Amino acid sequence: MAARKFSKKEAIKFGWRLTKSNLWFFVGVLIVVGLITIVPDAISSLLSRPPQDNGFLLLISLIISVFVFVMQRVLEMGILKISLTLHDGLKAKMPDLFSCFPLFFRYVGGMALYLLIVAGGLVLLIVPGVIWAVRFGFYACLIVDKGLGPVEALKKSYEMTRGSAWNVFLLDILSAGIILLGILCLVIGLFAAIPVTLLAWVYVYRKLLSAPDAVDPAKI
Repeated sequence: MAARKFSKKEAIKFGWRLTKSNLWFFVGVLIVVGLITIVPDAISSLLSRPPQDNGFLLLISLIISVFVFVMQRVLEMGILKISLTLHDGLKAKMPDLFSCFPLFFRYVGGMALYLLIVAGGLVLLIVPGVIWAVRFGFYACLIVDKGLGPVEALKKSYEMTRGSAWNVFLLDILSAGIILLGILCLVIGLFAAIPVTLLAWVYVYRKLLSAPDAVDPAKI
């Protein structure tokens, strides 16, 4: 099977172009995500601080923590959905952030299996964990985009990155550098860095998925 190729430079350029044309939309999206997750999480942390003899406050803290976990996963899927929509030349809307609730358990299942696989690989002298992190990394895109189950998404991600793992890994390193640069720019730079890297990731996902020898996920 031939390696599926893509250009890291083109991926980043694509992400930058699409971010520039939708910058204020992404700023709004990231602000909403922050308000929904960071604020309740901060409240939960305050409620769980000593003294911890107030069972009611601890219960409220637990409920808020569960809420934050659920919303973080839903919003992660929502941002990914928005990125896929924009990549395909369609108009994304703020309600798209909450459009993936039905996929919650598939997503969490996929995330749990992915973390177990990577952790297992890290135990095996680290290198296998890094390789598997790259090879299985598109599971989230496949769940959100194609509605695959956790196992099917992981299998498909592994198959579609065959021969391209090193290039994907280098893109990950480049993306980490862009995020770090956004942090150094008084954190405000993250409003551009996050969508640029995410859109570049989606660009690569589409490239690998549409390769001539790619298997239709619906037939897995």
